Amino acid sequence: MPYGEKGMQIELPSSAFVAKADIPAGVPESETVNVIMKSLRNSIGFTLEELVGGTERISVLVTDKTRATPNAPILTALIDAIGQGHNITIVVSNGLHRPAGEEGLRKLVGDQIYERYEVVNHNSDDEDTVYVGKTSRGTDFYLNRSVAVSDLIIGTGLIEPHFFAGYSGGRKLLLPGAASTRTVYQNHDYKKIADPRSDYGYLEGNPIHEDMVEAAKMVKTFRFIVNVLLDEQRRVIAAFSGDPYQAHVLGAKKYDSFGRVTVPFEADVTVVTNGGAPLDLNLYQAVKGMTTAARVTKRGGVIVILSRCREGIGHESFRELAAYSKNPSKILDRIRQEEPIRDQWQVQKLEQVLLKSKVVVVSEGVKEKDVEELNMIPASSFDEALEIALRLAGGNKIVAIPDGPYVIPYLANSA
Repeated sequence: MPYGEKGMQIELPSSAFVAKADIPAGVPESETVNVIMKSLRNSIGFTLEELVGGTERISVLVTDKTRATPNAPILTALIDAIGQGHNITIVVSNGLHRPAGEEGLRKLVGDQIYERYEVVNHNSDDEDTVYVGKTSRGTDFYLNRSVAVSDLIIGTGLIEPHFFAGYSGGRKLLLPGAASTRTVYQNHDYKKIADPRSDYGYLEGNPIHEDMVEAAKMVKTFRFIVNVLLDEQRRVIAAFSGDPYQAHVLGAKKYDSFGRVTVPFEADVTVVTNGGAPLDLNLYQAVKGMTTAARVTKRGGVIVILSRCREGIGHESFRELAAYSKNPSKILDRIRQEEPIRDQWQVQKLEQVLLKSKVVVVSEGVKEKDVEELNMIPASSFDEALEIALRLAGGNKIVAIPDGPYVIPYLANSA
């Protein structure tokens, strides 16, 4: 099972169903730049050459440390395709995540890129933003000023299932990536998160995705993306470049073709990971794996999450809100009545899981008392966790989802 950087070996009964996506193998690391360059030469909608002519200031948006995006090879190929004579700034689209320090930025983009170009963090709490407009769903879109005044904005990143935006990538580099805290709160509000289509794999009819797209389309200089799909070893399977909306949808459809897995029965116990490093960085992120497992776990069942969480809980505001009550319904009521509250969407997703199932956490980085404070059950090993889970679930139908939120499981009667 993916767990941190090294993984975890576990033993399951032979009757367990392993929900494993048929993810194709990516190319060797040495070929990554060539795959990106080929995608740039065959871009969707229009070419990069058409867009860069006459431009001076270009903002290239990249994902933060919680994503496995191969930033260095993407940026190497992209900057080569842009050519000379442009002022290029690389902006880390942190959303509400904690900005990286100097060493973190260097690690994120690679030494060569860091030495040659300006690499800056987006800080959502910084008031230096530009008001772009209001979406039809009432989101006031405030965008990072340095990004907003660019002649051309290019988004990079990866397309993978996302637990309320449907899929990552594309428009997400602007919202939430480079948006103000106020804007993110409005896009991630209680009503939108509660919508049943705010879930893995849904784009059409997903209110959060559609609100993001509407906001992004207000930014006329956001004209191009380079997004990749990754295999289990984080190697590039394919790249999609060009129009931010057409290329993103095509990439999501490609992922759909191998990422959906049919599960033949509802599980008493579901064993899931958060996909290993870097996504299992903290317990805040591990809610994604729990949400994946909840799709195929019976009401009253138990989810066992294996997530290293080397940074602990991750967000103090997440901890405070998730520990507000022992009753998930009371926490949800508080969010609905008092929003906006920082990290409410992650807590809302967690409480939706806890209303249905118990969660047992196997982690090196989160203290037992902290797991208990957040209304989950700590276990020191997988064997202990499975024993607890089988006892609480009152049944022995087990589903294992090794790749966690990188797959989209469906019950056979609902797929």
